Formats: sequence, structure tokens, C-alpha cells
Amino acid sequence: MSIDNSQDQRLIILDTETTGINPREGHRIVEIGCVEMINRQLTGRTYHAYINPLIEMEQEVIDVHGLTNAFLSDKPLFSQVADEFIEFIRGAELVIHNAKFDVGFMDHEFNLLRRNLPLTYDICTVTDTLKVSKDEFGSPKTLDFLAKHYRVDKLIDRTYHGALIDAQLLAFVYIEMTRKQATLNLTASENVAEGGDANAIRRLAKDRTKLKVINASADEVVAHNERLAVVAEKGASPIWPK
Repeated sequence: MSIDNSQDQRLIILDTETTGINPREGHRIVEIGCVEMINRQLTGRTYHAYINPLIEMEQEVIDVHGLTNAFLSDKPLFSQVADEFIEFIRGAELVIHNAKFDVGFMDHEFNLLRRNLPLTYDICTVTDTLKVSKDEFGSPKTLDFLAKHYRVDKLIDRTYHGALIDAQLLAFVYIEMTRKQATLNLTASENVAEGGDANAIRRLAKDRTKLKVINASADEVVAHNERLAVVAEKGASPIWPK
């Protein structure tokens, strides 16, 4: 899945919490969390709202996000936050983990208002990091897996899976997930700026200074062979036997 890393692109990293897993069964959004990123940098701007779903949640759901029925009872309805929410995300690229879930709930809420509000894909473009993880790792990965893989899991306290908390974590994951591609794009941009073809092969000059070759010492060779023996004991075949 292609990721657009335009330097002036406005990204909104988004997550929701809900009363269940299927809006067709009457489940509703209870929390929206968004963080803004421009030029791959967090701007500090966020959008966060708790929402009264007007239905009672089961304890199993409450245990996941920690939002109780009593806590949500005096919070605004979705109809009261819809306009400001739409304005915050309008025209941005939404970055969502498992976008089908969140976008499905957002569109369900928009439709319930019966105000002819635009649907999510009419307001924004969407990047689904769940699909990106499948391209990267060969199978879809959870946000928890990605956070640990990219070593950002300790940056956010996730005792509960709050929407704003998860959006902040996903922002860190997204930065690491796209770091290599952004570097490649930056290199290409520099070549173009110099008047060259970004896709052309750059050949080294024949009269360049030759690189110095540093051979391994006797102790390093011994250590290397010892490491290969450990790998062999584990039943693996190293690709660097010598």
C-alpha cells in the first residue's frame, strides 16, 4: 500500500472507542481521539471528545476502554460534536489502524443524524496502517505488535485503550513505519532539485578514491566462528558462513 509523504501533507491520526463491534447492531461511538501531524511532525493540536451513546454498555466493553455508563451519561451527543469533528478532519489524510472499523462507525453516526452530512471518504482520504502492516510483515499486525516492534510502546501509558491514547501511540508507530520511505523520498527530491532524474542510476566516478579494506583480526575471526557455532546449534543455517 502506497503512503504519500508529501512534506506539507496534513495528517490526522485517529482512533475511536465504541459500545461494541458492529454499528448495524446499534453500537455507537463513545470516544474520538485525533492528533495532527504536518511534515511528519506532531503539531500539538488534538481533537478529543467523549460522547453519550444513549445506550447501556456491557461490563465486557467497559473493561476494555474504562469508560463507564455513569461517566458518559452527562457527555454531549454525537450530534452536538459532529460539526466541529468534521471541520477538524476535513481535507486531511486520516491515518487509522483498521480503518474499516472506525470509518464504518463514523459513517453510521453521520447517517443517523439525517442531515445529509458527507461520509468519511467525501471528507478525507484514508491510510489504513493495518493494511500497511500486512504489506510490510506479510500478515496484518495489531497496534500492540507494531508498537513493540518499533520500540515505541513505552512512550504512552495504555492502562486503558482510550481513543486519544491509541491515536498518540499510532502516531509514533506511523513515524517509524514510514521512516525508510520518507528517507527515500527525500533523496529523490534532492536529486530532482539538482536537475537530475530521481529514477536514474547514479554511477560512481572511475577516478574515485578507493575504499580502505580492513580485515578481521585473528580474535574477531575466532569470535565470529563461535557465533556461527551457536547459530548451528539452534538448527539454523547462517547466510554468512565465512
